[in-house]
Amino acid sequence: MVPKTAPKEPWPPAPNRTEGRGRYRDTPQWDRLQHRFPDLLARIKTTLRTRHYAYKTEQAYLWWIGRFLCFHELTDPQELGAIAVKRYLEYLATEREVSAATQRQALNALMFLYTKVLERPLGDIGPYQKPQPAKRLPVVLTREEIERILREMQGVYALMAGLLYGSGLRLMECVRLRVKDVDFAQHQIVVRDGKGEKDRITVLPERYRDALQTHLEEVKKQHDRDLALGYGAVYVWPSLERKYPHIATEWGWQYVFPASRLSVDPRSGQVRRHHINPTSLQKAFKTAVRKAGIAKQASCHTLRHSFATHLLEMGYDIRTVQELLGHASVTTTMIYTHVLNRPGLTVKSPADF
Repeated sequence: MVPKTAPKEPWPPAPNRTEGRGRYRDTPQWDRLQHRFPDLLARIKTTLRTRHYAYKTEQAYLWWIGRFLCFHELTDPQELGAIAVKRYLEYLATEREVSAATQRQALNALMFLYTKVLERPLGDIGPYQKPQPAKRLPVVLTREEIERILREMQGVYALMAGLLYGSGLRLMECVRLRVKDVDFAQHQIVVRDGKGEKDRITVLPERYRDALQTHLEEVKKQHDRDLALGYGAVYVWPSLERKYPHIATEWGWQYVFPASRLSVDPRSGQVRRHHINPTSLQKAFKTAVRKAGIAKQASCHTLRHSFATHLLEMGYDIRTVQELLGHASVTTTMIYTHVLNRPGLTVKSPADF
């Protein structure tokens, strides 16, 4: 079924969260925000989109900026500054008791507001109270456990899970993969606009080469049917589409894992075939983990952790693994060496003497 009309852009800009009216000082008052700052909210959206931020990031940043403004009783952000940001971050830590990651996301949103939208350096906000970050080692699956999970998955989800493990992809990197970025001749996948807006090259597992080619043949047939009906376009950056008007319908720009039906883009109102919903893959993976009888708290991202750990176990250099994962710092990659440093290799329990 083809959607006929474009829905209104979601407002409020993030999924509704369960909190009582007026429960927190920063509870968003969206109607008042729209009335007080219509131009500012429009500028935030425009700046996010011209810089190619993901739609989910756009929603999250609008959410946090709205909370910040409500916390300061809808004061013009031009009249606020580093001290106001510090007060809000400390409020999140002490009264809202958010996690370190949540506080960091709020800070990122406010830094974006001041440096990119208002074009006004925020300056040094100084030390502020932060939640104690949890120090956890990544969950890693054994090769045998991964095989058990993959046997419980079928079709496109099994193929996607295989690439998450075999190529070390993040969930959204796999979901947003384009046809042109799969290089069968060079046995590699080019990851575009990965975390931090960086491109990188990773391996294309030989094991999934034939299955992926067969899958793309079916996707091409679907794309041809869409074109025949007057559709067949996918999302590309507006600036690129202005320069190359027909690029959105070209085969190379199509998603490797497209959605099963056409949908309306909430930003542009255009009918397109978007990529597959990442939640559906997550659910399929969780179901497979349960059916495989694995008690570990494994998620799709666990496959990426396992990719890195298994490469290090095989003797690959940590710098090579860093490049394949797309880590900016080798320090991030080194967490996988801690997973390898199992105390049981050198320490024997006194119960076993």
